[in-house]
Amino acid sequence: MYLLDTNIFLEYILRRSRVQEVKDFFHRADLSALHMTDFSLHTLGIIYLREHKPDAFLTFLNEDIIASGIAVLSLEPENFSHIVAAATRFHLDFDDAYQYAVADHHHMTIVSFDRDYDRTEKGRVEPQDLFR
Repeated sequence: MYLLDTNIFLEYILRRSRVQEVKDFFHRADLSALHMTDFSLHTLGIIYLREHKPDAFLTFLNEDIIASGIAVLSLEPENFSHIVAAATRFHLDFDDAYQYAVADHHHMTIVSFDRDYDRTEKGRVEPQDLFR
């Protein structure tokens, strides 16, 4: 099972330099094995609405997340100590520590372009790594 970091979705949404890699990943991946955090979903909502694209956000939510079966996971407040522990131990900012804590809690591999995860025990994979 895989936890998709926010930057995977941003690469796709903002059509950044690795958008084709992300598209290929989504076409080849078992979507039932993919997860994201509520934090990522909220972040993407903030970006869409800041750009005055509420309809695009709803389309993304309904067609790319809900319809695909990508599960949205959260961390209960009583487990937030795991965020602080990850942030402190691996020198992560809050969003990366949140992703790490959720992935660790659910025994998932992190899929990300963010090298900060390389300092952690879990590490990360990039989308292209999963189909070599």
